[in-house]
Amino acid sequence: MDNRSCLAPQDMVATVLPPVMIVEFLLGLPGNVMALWIFCCHLQAWRSNTVYLVNLMMADFLLLAGLPLRIDTLLRGENWVFGDSLCRINLFILTVNRSASISFMTIVAVDRYFKVVHPHHPANRMTARQAGLVAGAVWAAVVLVRVPLLSNRLLWNHGNQTLCRSFSSGWALSAGMWLHYVMYLVEFFLPFLLLVFCATRIVCTLRLRGLDRGLQGRQVQRAVRVLLLIVAVFTLCFLPGVAIYLTGLIVSWLWPQDCEAYLLLAQLFSLSLGFTYLNSALDPLIYCFSSSTYRDGLRTSINAVGFFRLNLGHRGSAASVRRENQPPS
Repeated sequence: MDNRSCLAPQDMVATVLPPVMIVEFLLGLPGNVMALWIFCCHLQAWRSNTVYLVNLMMADFLLLAGLPLRIDTLLRGENWVFGDSLCRINLFILTVNRSASISFMTIVAVDRYFKVVHPHHPANRMTARQAGLVAGAVWAAVVLVRVPLLSNRLLWNHGNQTLCRSFSSGWALSAGMWLHYVMYLVEFFLPFLLLVFCATRIVCTLRLRGLDRGLQGRQVQRAVRVLLLIVAVFTLCFLPGVAIYLTGLIVSWLWPQDCEAYLLLAQLFSLSLGFTYLNSALDPLIYCFSSSTYRDGLRTSINAVGFFRLNLGHRGSAASVRRENQPPS
């Protein structure tokens, strides 16, 4: 099947997806701006966990930067009017957001795993500088893997419309684009299995050690809630797209001439992006559950407005900073 043989504007996507993406943008922007304000103005000491959360927030800002152009394009009936270079850059930014968000959510979960299951492991003594080096390596790997999106033509002409897509039908792809396709699956399944393993081990540790009462029990249970929240956000945001993508691969392989089935799956895959982009609006929940510094700053900022009083389990700012990132002992 030629790459262009099953290309067509996606009318259903152009109708359904724009309002969904607008809502996600309006929810994600203030949530992440608030997170930026809290981490910049209320952070008294950098910890490894905080470094990972800040990098997760940076990934969300990448999505928020790239989303308006996609919304505009869909409102035009999926007609891309911004040229080839901006098409590549826009899809690169959106894809890097997905990869970086998955990476840092996984790292936050693994960090919690070590603090509960292996409280004396050297990983729990990682400094903010060392965590920054880990974060830098993650960004370098993510950008390197997604570079093919900048070096391949992603504009497709269909009648009098220009379509900007990083996925197309057919198998005549460059090695770089094959890497992009493969990584779309790998970066979901490996972290997902790791998240399930970490969640299972933490729950088993909680039961075996009887850590269900007192301060230590509350700390461990909080770690369980953080990990379960990450698994829930991860599954909700990324599983629909991967499931539809795998179905599309099977259809393209078994019935390569069934253009109608491919077009339907292509529309469903595009609609699944609504779930993918939702991660920028849900990630502030992860900040709130993962960081006492964030909770203290959020409570202080909201209470300062004076409309109502917010109580998120205040423990005192100084005490929160000291206990931030400390493993249960």
